[in-house]
Amino acid sequence: MLSAQSREIIDATLPAVKENARAITEVFYPLMFDRYPQVKAYFNEAHQAQGTQRQALANAVVAYASNLDRLDQLGDAVSLIVHKHASLNILPEHYPIVGECLLAAIKEVFGDVATEDVLNAWGEAYQQLADILITAEEGVYRSNEEKPGGWRGEREFRLVRKERESDVITSFYFEPVDGQPVAAFQPGQYTTIILEVDGETTRRNYSLSDCPSQPHYRISVKREPAGRVSNHLHDNVNPGDIVRLTPPCGDFVLNNSERPLVLLSGGVGLTPTISMLRPALESGRQVHFIHGALNSKTHAFKTMVDQLGREYDNLNVSYCYSEPLPEDQGVAAGFLDQSRLESLLPLRQNPDIYFLGPKAFMQSCYRSLTALAVPKEQIRYEFFGPLEALEEASA
Repeated sequence: MLSAQSREIIDATLPAVKENARAITEVFYPLMFDRYPQVKAYFNEAHQAQGTQRQALANAVVAYASNLDRLDQLGDAVSLIVHKHASLNILPEHYPIVGECLLAAIKEVFGDVATEDVLNAWGEAYQQLADILITAEEGVYRSNEEKPGGWRGEREFRLVRKERESDVITSFYFEPVDGQPVAAFQPGQYTTIILEVDGETTRRNYSLSDCPSQPHYRISVKREPAGRVSNHLHDNVNPGDIVRLTPPCGDFVLNNSERPLVLLSGGVGLTPTISMLRPALESGRQVHFIHGALNSKTHAFKTMVDQLGREYDNLNVSYCYSEPLPEDQGVAAGFLDQSRLESLLPLRQNPDIYFLGPKAFMQSCYRSLTALAVPKEQIRYEFFGPLEALEEASA
């Protein structure tokens, strides 16, 4: 618990920190990478360049300091951070580095206004949050380690198969080098792959795109034009090569509800929904699989989904192409906008709706689902990168 004095100082300085939170994070990251270059491998340089990681940290600091008396209000956000940290193998010794550099950034932004008492108060608040996260992350590490086939930290896997799914998406099948089984995971979870790219260690989260019952882990990666890691995977990682993976993490997972399920995706956002699809069908739920792509050339897993549509009476499949090719007959053209979603969604049946895709797609889906009066508790989504609020991004 924070001391009464620290709490008073936090309350008094919070408005100024909130107003300058982005400026603090603009100082924080370069300072930390300069002092502790070894931690740079834990951060996605694309998210750094876009500024999303900095904004996400700014939002998190303000949200935490604004809810010191009601931390339960941050439950979902904390869970997402805990799983993200666990997937990256963030350890207790990393927290003092962040704390030191965060306080140094506050001092640099506020100058003499950031007195020793102010810095001590924010340091105490940071340590309280760090303790919460460390404890929760240890629980995830222990749970992953104790599963049959589970492990803690990094484990070596060999690429045993590489399969082209579309013009832009390729699947990579990994099996453990030690020959032991892999741990089961929940449909929708992701792993972190650790690679050496241009002489530097990099970490990237990728959704597990296959069913949990397989003897391998599969990720399906879109080649991004300027994607350093995605291009390395497509061009340089081949069967027989060894990489390191962390245990599956993430709480964007298939629930056990009996309500109809809508799996709504755009582009490569279908990777977790593909993992969810067969388990959901086998449970007997009515499933509506709705996917948007540019056209048939970029549309991954169509053959597999169409085959499941023939096998299961409880599957309804809809596709939409925004830039259809002349040969793309029989597929709706345009976007998955509110009007089209209203015609496709089983709204009268009160469905659970999971959606994932590019940011603009997710913003559009969130606006549409809100306008269609879908209850918030039945809407599930996850960003590929840093946590963002669709409520704000869609405004």
